[in-house]
Amino acid sequence: MTIPRDERRAFLRLLLTACALPVPGLSAQDTRGAAAIRGGTIPGHHVYPKDRIQDALEAAARDPLNKTVYVHAGTYRPTAKGQALVWLNARHDGITLEAVGDVTLTAANPDLADASAPSYPAVVNHVVYFGDGISRKTVLRGFKITGANNFTTGSGEKSPIESDDIRKTLYFYADGGGIKIYARSYPTIERVEVHGNYASPCAGGVSVEHLDQIQDSVLFRDCIFRNNRTQITGAALDLLHGSRATLENCLFVGNVSNMGVDYVGLLTGGEFHPEHGSGAMTVFAGSRATVSRCTFTGNWNGVDDSGTGSTYVDTIFWKNTLAGGISQGARYELDILDAAGVRGSFISGGIGDLRGTIDRSANTFEAPDPRFDARFSPQAPQYAKVGYRPVSSPPA
Repeated sequence: MTIPRDERRAFLRLLLTACALPVPGLSAQDTRGAAAIRGGTIPGHHVYPKDRIQDALEAAARDPLNKTVYVHAGTYRPTAKGQALVWLNARHDGITLEAVGDVTLTAANPDLADASAPSYPAVVNHVVYFGDGISRKTVLRGFKITGANNFTTGSGEKSPIESDDIRKTLYFYADGGGIKIYARSYPTIERVEVHGNYASPCAGGVSVEHLDQIQDSVLFRDCIFRNNRTQITGAALDLLHGSRATLENCLFVGNVSNMGVDYVGLLTGGEFHPEHGSGAMTVFAGSRATVSRCTFTGNWNGVDDSGTGSTYVDTIFWKNTLAGGISQGARYELDILDAAGVRGSFISGGIGDLRGTIDRSANTFEAPDPRFDARFSPQAPQYAKVGYRPVSSPPA
C-alpha cells in the first residue's frame, strides 16, 4: 500500500504530538490520519499493551519495507528480569519506534520484583538500550520512560542485548537507568520524557558511552529530563569519556546528583568534584556536548563539563539550587573548563560560573526572572529567543 506524500506528512505531524487527541489548527486530513494510526491501519508494526515491543522490533528488523513500530497507548512493563525492557542493535538500524498516544515504558514490575530489594520494583537495568551499530536513522519518539531503580544483572555473563564482540564496562550494566547508549550508537531521540529514574553510580536518566568510538553524536530533540536521581554524577544525563551528544530544545528540571558517597572515586584514587558535586548533566573529559535552546532549572546544580569544545548557545541556567545531594559546597549553574562555546545564554541562581571561565560579555549574568509558565516556557520578553519551548502535551 502506498500512502500519498501529503497524507504521510499529515500522519507524521500528528505522531509528533505524542498525543492521541486532536490538536488545534490541524486539518481534517490530519485528524483522519490520527484515527488511522490509532486504528492500526497505517502500514507498519503495531503494538498494544498485551504485546511485547521487542517482538515487533524483531519483525521490523526482518521487514525490508516497513521500518516503523507504532506503540499504542498504555504502560509497558518487563515480563521477566533482565538487562533491558527494549533493546536495539545493528540489525534494528533505521527503525522508528513511535508512541501513539500516551505511552509509558517502565523498568518496574511489582509482580516480579523482590519487595525486600533496594531496587524494588524495578526488574531491568535499563528501560531502553541502544547498542552498537545504531545510526541517527534510528528514531525513538514520543515515549515517557521511567521506573529504573538501580536494578543490575548480567555482569560476567553473556549479554542477551549486546554482541560478545563488544567490550563491556561496569557502566554498561549500571549507568543509564532510563536509557543506555553504548559503543557505536548514535540514535535520534525526540519528544521523549525521561523521568523518575535512579541509577548508581551515574546517570539515572540517560548514559552515553561511546568508548572513544566517535563517528557521530546522539541527537536529543524536544526532550524532557525530570526528577531523575543518581548516586554520583549526571542525574539526568552523562557523557562518559569519549562520547558525543547534541541537545536541541530540551528541558532539565528536578534532577539530583550526589545522593551518596562517590565510591568509584574512593576506589580509584580521587572523588569527582567532591566540594560542589555534579550537575543534572555531566560531561567527562574527552567528551563533548552541543547544546542549543535548552533550559536547566530547579536541579541540584546545572552542568559540569570537563570536556573540550562543548557549546551552550541560547540556553537558560536559572536557579539550579535544589537540595538533596550530600556535597557541602554551594550550588552552581555551570562548572565548565573549556567555556569558549558558552554564548547567548542567560545565567542566574547559584554560583553562575564556578570556575570563572565564561565570557561575561557574550552571555547574560544575573539574568532577570524568566517567569516560567507551568510548562517551563519563559514569558519574560528578554527570553524570546532562548531556552526550551514545549512542543507536546503537558507531562502527566
